[in-house]
Amino acid sequence: MAPRKRGGGGRGGLSFIFCCFNSNDHPEITYRLREDFALQAMEPALPIPGYDELDGMFSELVDELDLTEKHREAMFALPAEKKWQIYCSKKKEQEENKSATSWPEYYIDQLNSMAARKTLHALEKEDEEERNKTIESLKTALRTQPMRFVTRFIDLDGLTCILNFLKSMDYETTESQIHTSLIGCIKALMNNSQGRAHVLSHSESINIIAQSLATENIKTKVAVLEIMGAVCLVPGGHKKILESMLHYQRVACERTRFQTLINDLDRSTGRYRDEVNLKTAIMSFINAVLSQGAGETSLEFRIHLRYEFLMLGIQPVIDKLRSHENSTLDRHLDYFEMLRNEDELALSKRFESVHIDTKSATQVFDLIRKKMNHTDAYPHFMSVLHHCLLMPHKRSGNTVQYWLLLDRIVQQMVLQNDKGHDPDVTPLENFNVKNVVRMLVNENEVKQWKEQAEKMRKEHHELQQKFEKKERECDAKTQEKEDMMQTLNKMKEKLEKESTEHKNVKQQVAELTVRLHELSTRQAAVVPGGPPLAPGPPGGPLPPPPMPAFAGMCPPPPPPPGGMMPPPPPPPPPPGGPPPPPGRLPVGGIPPPPGAPLGSSLKKKTIPQPSNPLKSFNWSKLAENKLEGTVWMEVDDAKVFKVLDLEDIEKTFSAYQRQQKEAEDDTLSSKKVKELSVIDGRRAQNCNILLSRLKLSNEEMKRAILTMDEQEDLPKDMLEQLLKFVPEKSDVDLLEEHKHELDRMAKPDRFLYEMSRINHYQQRLQSLYFKKKFAERIAEIKPKVEALTKASKEVLHSRNLKQLLEVVLAFGNYMNKGQRGNAYGFKVSSLNKIADTKSSIDKNITLLHYLITILEKKYPKVLMFQGDLQSVPEAAKVNMTELEKDIGNLRSGLKSVESELEYQKKRPQELGDKFVSVVSQFITVASFSFSDVEDSLNEARELFLRAVKLFGEDASKMQPDEFFGIFDQFLQSFAEAQQENENMRKRKEEEERRAKMEAQLKEQREKERKARKAKANGEDDGGEFDDLVSALRSGEVFDKDLSKMKRNRKRINSQTTDSSRERPVTKLNF
Repeated sequence: MAPRKRGGGGRGGLSFIFCCFNSNDHPEITYRLREDFALQAMEPALPIPGYDELDGMFSELVDELDLTEKHREAMFALPAEKKWQIYCSKKKEQEENKSATSWPEYYIDQLNSMAARKTLHALEKEDEEERNKTIESLKTALRTQPMRFVTRFIDLDGLTCILNFLKSMDYETTESQIHTSLIGCIKALMNNSQGRAHVLSHSESINIIAQSLATENIKTKVAVLEIMGAVCLVPGGHKKILESMLHYQRVACERTRFQTLINDLDRSTGRYRDEVNLKTAIMSFINAVLSQGAGETSLEFRIHLRYEFLMLGIQPVIDKLRSHENSTLDRHLDYFEMLRNEDELALSKRFESVHIDTKSATQVFDLIRKKMNHTDAYPHFMSVLHHCLLMPHKRSGNTVQYWLLLDRIVQQMVLQNDKGHDPDVTPLENFNVKNVVRMLVNENEVKQWKEQAEKMRKEHHELQQKFEKKERECDAKTQEKEDMMQTLNKMKEKLEKESTEHKNVKQQVAELTVRLHELSTRQAAVVPGGPPLAPGPPGGPLPPPPMPAFAGMCPPPPPPPGGMMPPPPPPPPPPGGPPPPPGRLPVGGIPPPPGAPLGSSLKKKTIPQPSNPLKSFNWSKLAENKLEGTVWMEVDDAKVFKVLDLEDIEKTFSAYQRQQKEAEDDTLSSKKVKELSVIDGRRAQNCNILLSRLKLSNEEMKRAILTMDEQEDLPKDMLEQLLKFVPEKSDVDLLEEHKHELDRMAKPDRFLYEMSRINHYQQRLQSLYFKKKFAERIAEIKPKVEALTKASKEVLHSRNLKQLLEVVLAFGNYMNKGQRGNAYGFKVSSLNKIADTKSSIDKNITLLHYLITILEKKYPKVLMFQGDLQSVPEAAKVNMTELEKDIGNLRSGLKSVESELEYQKKRPQELGDKFVSVVSQFITVASFSFSDVEDSLNEARELFLRAVKLFGEDASKMQPDEFFGIFDQFLQSFAEAQQENENMRKRKEEEERRAKMEAQLKEQREKERKARKAKANGEDDGGEFDDLVSALRSGEVFDKDLSKMKRNRKRINSQTTDSSRERPVTKLNF
């Protein structure tokens, strides 16, 4: 690449420096004044420092200039006097621009505010010019200011602000000069190494730049194409450009990539008639895309990418562009055609042919067939062709997508390298050709691996299920152990406390006994003729004095010998006595109902019996002793049996049901064993679904019920469902009738029959469910009780809250007059009405905002009341009625389990029945846990009543959720208002900062104007990226390749007699 003949990387009026690099003599350092005066010699006013100090100072200056390595070396090679002159000149210029380092903040604010105003309709022409002037000023600053400016701009994410502005532009802004200036800012930022690296590393920058191709503004398009073409020449930039063009295809809804570019290249009407610059920029971009990146070394990639352009009809367009007779444009057209000819010649050599007419499908097929013939791949080639015949060929539907998929698979196979990297982004993603080929080579091994993996997966699944089951069992045991230890510790503390109290009471009783004895002695001494006291047993307590005999009452009987008191009488038995255990019949069987005749006078019925069991008719029989005088004495169903088709009834209502399963063998379907089902069909179906989810046999279910699910086989949700399928009495009666056909019973019937044989199955199941759910229910209740307790204590003891109420009371009494004022207190619900009073100056400010401002200034400690009431939000969710209902449910459930335990203790235990041992242990722990929660609830209730009364509310009507909900709502409103105050404060500071920065900008306007004027007069402030863009625009970047191809072309022409050949052209209609 031939660089432009100018200093690369100079910044800020330092073009004079690079004259030092053009000759061996060191010229006089000159300084250009701002008002276009003549150059004059400049001598430094300060004495030159020491060599080391000067080197350090000069090194900092060179770093700020962001020079290339070649120019850095030239700068450091200058003599000390020249270095000192350059340093002093630059420092003097920086003194004039002291505040330059703070400018990026201003430009970023301006970009953000301009992006927020979506349209140019509302702007006057002066406003639009002012916006464009601001952006041009930023472009100039990025080129001319010291490196500190660019670094600061990058650190403040200025690039993202530019990109966001580009994304949010409306149509008018897109077509305006503002758009072109924004692209110029990005180009200026890329003009130094740090800015260029930042743009290329940004995830969206190149895509957003590519989106600007959608504009009709030709200058903008040219600027975008120059940037993208230059990025192709930067390492790692080529693939980003291809990705950005694919992104633009989606945004612009193109049928294929590069469609917009070829359309613009072909347009020759209106403003595009004589627009050679745009056509030159497009051709330079196309050549850069084809020849850079993977195209530098890969013939396949160049042919693949060029085919896209040929399919869009670029060749006829190139022929038409020759009419412009522009040397720069012709240079790019020559490069495209010569590179194409070279690639087609290289492809022809692979097939030992002079020329391949890629436009002819027949010639292409013949070449491939000759190449593949007599190879191992030929059968697969024929297979591909045969299957292509079977591909869909209709013009409608998804036919194109099938061929597109095939096309992309072949593209991937051709383009992808050995490492699995794709130079282009259009083929299939996540498709590694090398891995697929390796898998096909080892297809048999892969099949075996899959089978082995499936087997291991099943084993892993089974082990995982067993592990989860054991884990659940361990968790349950661990939880039980922790609950037991916690309960034992609490019981131990309670016992120690009660023991201490018992000792104190025993001591008090002894003291009272001694005192009573003394009083009795004194009374005996005072009352003459009193009966002497009988001496007590040696070492025993003194007997109590005799009680005076009241009229009509007998004296109490004398105590028994030995001084022992008579035992207390036994308590009276409860009325009615204990009920007999459920499930047992009274002795003697069921007594006959009252009024029943001793013998039956009714005629015995003769009822025909079906050959197979029938579905039952669930009726309620009328007792025989109630038939007298009813219509039933006049009817005779024996006559009906003679009329009915009993066989049809038996066929229609047979108890047998066929299971809805598909037979594996059709020959065995007629030999299926009929299953017997006597329970309701819908109930049986639901029960069958439940059993399939449980995956337990009847024996395992029975063991789990008897052992109280020791192995954790029954989850809580399954137990809840099982309670819905407890065998009813009617089910049990029907199942007992058919117990001899147990083997033929359906799965739900057999399950219900087995469960009905467990003594007190329903009560056991309910007890087990309560046991499993108890800890969960306690865990749900405890946080509510604790929140209620803590919140009550917080509002009772918060001094900051009381101080706040005091301030609010003062506000209210001051603002209210008449009957509404002169108050000694107010309802707490009034706190949430503070925000309803708005300021008469600013409607956005309420009394709550003002109150917070006063508290921050006068009572800063009061603001900490929010931290004092941390439990209030949780307490606001507690409903006392629901909480007491939950406690009541736990109490009744415990009583039910205790009664079932008493029943099970009285009957002999079966083998493997662990109900008594497990439930006894559970009741001990659960009773203590329940009493602990109940005591906590009573304490919370008392504290809540105290809190309600403290604030003057009616304790009988106020619920916790209502009372604490008031405080919770106030806390939220208070926090929101506090944040709004902070936001208003920040907005005010931001406005002040902007005003200050705008004032600084006005001071620098004149200097910027002069800098722009100097640039217009030809002052060199370009950089390395500008050199790249310029070389690409002029075609110099392709000079070396053009010369080489021309030499090859001459050699080929001398060897080939027939140098003219048909150019393959594929043109699409637009």
